[in-house]
Amino acid sequence: MSNAVSALNGASASGFVQIRDMGLQGMITLRGDLAEVKLKKVIQSVTGGDMPGQGHVALSKTGGAAWMSPDEVLIMVPYADVADKMAAIDKALFEDHHLVADVSDARCMFSITGDDALVREALAKLAPVDFSPAAFKVGQFRRSRMAQVPAAMWMAAEGDARVVCFRSVAQYVFDVLKGAAAPGSEVRYLAK
Repeated sequence: MSNAVSALNGASASGFVQIRDMGLQGMITLRGDLAEVKLKKVIQSVTGGDMPGQGHVALSKTGGAAWMSPDEVLIMVPYADVADKMAAIDKALFEDHHLVADVSDARCMFSITGDDALVREALAKLAPVDFSPAAFKVGQFRRSRMAQVPAAMWMAAEGDARVVCFRSVAQYVFDVLKGAAAPGSEVRYLAK
């Protein structure tokens, strides 16, 4: 049996911000009626955090959940815990209409860290999103395009962004992020 590795095996790059493949990340897609109290309680139980509101991510020390669509959340937990968390979800929602799928090995997560304005600038070069602090606050979640591929992104903290993409385009996303953060290419449009 082979050992699981992340898409880029921890690759990192430095420019005016730092870009890093975050390694193996547990990710579970859960579809169902997000208004149901039972489903909200399951998400809280599995992630240790709150149910995210529309267009937001709710993070805790042990996991998190991101609002993907009116009937879908992306649950993030440690990679080694995915099977147990999925079993807990299925057990709790056994009588309710839902779908749960392990998408951990189909996705890649990057961190982009550095000066807050420059992190936002690197992302803004690649996605049609207003990344200004007034328009894209910490905890907001957005699905969009990053260059030519679908991606999801959020600000985990000031100066700390996350990008999730399909594993099949991980090298492309890493390369365009490196290009967007190339030293000397700073626009400083969002600088204070």
